[in-house]
Amino acid sequence: MCLILLAYNVHPSYRLILAANRDEFYERPSLPADFWKDQKNVLAGRDIKEGGTWLGITKEGKFAAVTNYRDPSTFKSKALSRGRLVSRYLIGKHNAGEYLEDVSLQAGKYNSFNLLIGDDKNIFVFSSRGETKKLKAGIYGLSNHLLNSPWPKVSRGKRLLKTALDKKGDELEEALFVLLADRRIAPDNKLPTTGVGLKWERTLSSIFVTSPVYGTRSSTILLIGKNRRVRFVEKVFDGQKEPWITSSFSFKLEKAI
Repeated sequence: MCLILLAYNVHPSYRLILAANRDEFYERPSLPADFWKDQKNVLAGRDIKEGGTWLGITKEGKFAAVTNYRDPSTFKSKALSRGRLVSRYLIGKHNAGEYLEDVSLQAGKYNSFNLLIGDDKNIFVFSSRGETKKLKAGIYGLSNHLLNSPWPKVSRGKRLLKTALDKKGDELEEALFVLLADRRIAPDNKLPTTGVGLKWERTLSSIFVTSPVYGTRSSTILLIGKNRRVRFVEKVFDGQKEPWITSSFSFKLEKAI
């Protein structure tokens, strides 16, 4: 993922409201969200190249998502795929806190990343360039820097998410997808400097990213109700103006972690 927006314990009906965009090169092959054939309790998309994923949830309520930390000067060509950080958690037996203890020891094997991870009890954000934070109730934004860094897309996304929280059901889902489709480019004086050049900083500054070779590949919303009902909806774009696949799933969490 390249943008994750979440509202944690601030809506009367939902414990968690998450809206996220995955930005990637169009040529990188991947599968749309579904329950995995080899891990039937895992619901996620899948990176065909490395086998991991960018966002997923299990039937028991474990969920995770990963973003890259943008710093091309530290890129390691032989690093492990960051998608494994999500998939290993989803298929494993550890709760969120236990898993992060291992991740903190293994972080150097990956290029820089941020990992959002949760279970029935807690939600954490771990950054290989920062620290572990246990989230309290609130609205958060995570892109390619630290949690709540005031990048234009993060600040704008949080404002739009706060407005969307007045809605429920289908109206909430619609508002979240409208948010994720926002293509507004930030003014130059608001752009971060991350080492990719001004042209790319402009392109990457919008919530929904478009370019000839790279952009928002999918938009996903995840709703976990206080009644333990889960709603997961993904729209896949792959460089098209309109989604060519929309997948939706609803289920009740089986048991607490």
